[in-house]
Amino acid sequence: MSIKLSLIKFIIKLTPNIAIIWVANFVLKGIAELLEFNFDVDARKVYVQTRLYGEEGTIEVSLEDFAIFNDGESYRFIIHHARSDRPWLNNLLSKVIGKAWKIPALPQFATQLALVAELFKAPPAELPVEPEVTQDLAE
Repeated sequence: MSIKLSLIKFIIKLTPNIAIIWVANFVLKGIAELLEFNFDVDARKVYVQTRLYGEEGTIEVSLEDFAIFNDGESYRFIIHHARSDRPWLNNLLSKVIGKAWKIPALPQFATQLALVAELFKAPPAELPVEPEVTQDLAE
């Protein structure tokens, strides 16, 4: 892991959720209010609780096991697990789960995109462990 990547992870972990909520609510004013936010960069998990403008109830959304990868031609974003407390949103999420979405290539952001892809790369698949074979030395 590069020093730059380690620094970015450290900054993300130090950023207080209240600051993220404040900025998001400033941007989403009149659309939605972010009530709770939790992001675990190492586990690649995001939890959000929000209330749409004019609505009484809240909506909870949880994303897990998402990644950015390079398929040789472009970068792609994939979400492996997502759920919500609303059936209609679960139906919508089921349409995007497991699909690799192409990230538009913008040459001016190529370096930043490569860094983000490294930050959110999928962990290497665990190799299956073959059972240990023991052999009798007397044979």
